[in-house]
Amino acid sequence: MTETSAACVRTGPRPKLSVYIIAYNEADKIAAAVESVLWADEVLVLDSNSSDGTATIAAELGATVRQIPFTTFGKLRNDAIAACSHDWVFSLDADERCTPDAKAEIERILSAPDADVYYVPRRNWFMGRWIEHCGWYPDYRQPQLFRKQAMVFDDQAEVHEGFTVNGKIGYFDSAIIQVPFLNLEQLLHKMQRYSTLGARKLERAGKRPTMATALLHGVWAFFRIYVLKLGFLDGWAGFVLALGNFEGTFYRYAKAATAHLKWTPDQH
Repeated sequence: MTETSAACVRTGPRPKLSVYIIAYNEADKIAAAVESVLWADEVLVLDSNSSDGTATIAAELGATVRQIPFTTFGKLRNDAIAACSHDWVFSLDADERCTPDAKAEIERILSAPDADVYYVPRRNWFMGRWIEHCGWYPDYRQPQLFRKQAMVFDDQAEVHEGFTVNGKIGYFDSAIIQVPFLNLEQLLHKMQRYSTLGARKLERAGKRPTMATALLHGVWAFFRIYVLKLGFLDGWAGFVLALGNFEGTFYRYAKAATAHLKWTPDQH
């Protein structure tokens, strides 16, 4: 990929751009994320009190680091947007990297924007291969380039945060890269953390699933990824992702189902 493929003739200086990166214990990934956006006018790393040196690595590379205690992902993103100094914002997670083509497209869009928020496709690298199926490509997760006032997230959303768009929506042609897991331990760790947050979200919504519904949701999650989304075409990587989706979904509902059980035996 080359930057010239998305180049255009500018009529004047582009608006300034803030990039924010949310992070928690991402020492093995944060450098690649920060280095991919050092061309921006402002790079903020919003760290939630990492204990592995994430903040130090980011600061040494030139990013401005701010500590924001984690409550929910929705509030974290709203706080991150509020911390940005410029009118245009590009959000990047710690496991993502902005590519040269995506940078060139950002520059072109900012010179003559035709929308207020833009979805950006992501290419995912896992188990030594690009994931082409599983619903992971083009993987439009949420708008990642937007005017500061055009995106508001649900403050209460623990995970899989909802958002409101105020303005016109556009789509990138160029993709960024995500490396979600460097090993299976990271996949299991994320499944554990996100299933706990998801269970809290279910409880807050007043839902009381059973273990049977937890199993049904888990089986459906595997079937949707592996069969309907053609995950089997991604080989063992597709199977592992589908299995991880089963586990994450099952435990999300199972944790909500068992939240009110007493695990300790009665004392006699």
